[in-house]
Amino acid sequence: MALIESHKPRVAKTESNKAKIAKRVVEVLEFFDEDHPQATVMDIVRRFDRPQSSTSELLSSLVDLGLLHKDPGSRAYSPTPRAAMLGAAIQPRMVRDGVLNGLIDRLSAQTGLGIAVFGMVGLNIQIVHWRAGKKALRTSANNGLAGGRQERLTDSAAGLLMLSTVQQPRRDGLIRRLNAEAPQERKFVFADVAGQVQRCRDEGHINGFAGFGSIADVTAMLLPHMPDGQPLAIGFVYEPSDQIDAAGLQRTLSEAVRRSVEEQSPAASVQPIFESASWQGALEVKHG
Repeated sequence: MALIESHKPRVAKTESNKAKIAKRVVEVLEFFDEDHPQATVMDIVRRFDRPQSSTSELLSSLVDLGLLHKDPGSRAYSPTPRAAMLGAAIQPRMVRDGVLNGLIDRLSAQTGLGIAVFGMVGLNIQIVHWRAGKKALRTSANNGLAGGRQERLTDSAAGLLMLSTVQQPRRDGLIRRLNAEAPQERKFVFADVAGQVQRCRDEGHINGFAGFGSIADVTAMLLPHMPDGQPLAIGFVYEPSDQIDAAGLQRTLSEAVRRSVEEQSPAASVQPIFESASWQGALEVKHG
């Protein structure tokens, strides 16, 4: 029994190391964006404060798996099409067919503001994707707003929007749990937050505090046709200013989403060539 007991910490440590490796793989893939199409080993080391030797080994492994390409001249890494296509086939059409990326491009070009796509992970809201605006946002985080960052649902207006997708009575239970688990300085009046969440459910959008260690606000709305339990929202993130018209941003956002959905037509009807009469006739002539 003593021998068995002595192995428990080692197993726990191994599992912890596996989790760290998984996290670092995701960090590497999330590093790449419009401003960082390539990365060197030292870029990753500096961004995430990782050891150089293990980072180099990790990047080499991702190259071997076909998820990264290494330029032999610059020795810089970049994601491969395989990395982009992992899991794409089973995503909602707005994600799978690139409509969401096109929507982000349109909103960014139209306003110059930061654009975030939000999702829900347990009791947290997550920045699924971040497109920085022309003006940098001030945050308490070293790397500012970035994809993958999470915050409690009630610490962000977009989190309240996520909560609105949960059916009753589970929704009220989650709000009470979030309040019970919140530190003293972040506790809230249940009725106030429940009311805000209900308005989100009625309207499908929200204007409010962005959270994530920033002083920014967010104007966000739910994206249509998402799978049950996997809501997505898109929103403008900006620091408060007299030049910002939140109601106008909401109209811009709603119109852009509407246009994107309307332009997202299903694939044209086609006749499968292996089932058509002409194809069958050609096969019979060839093999007759």
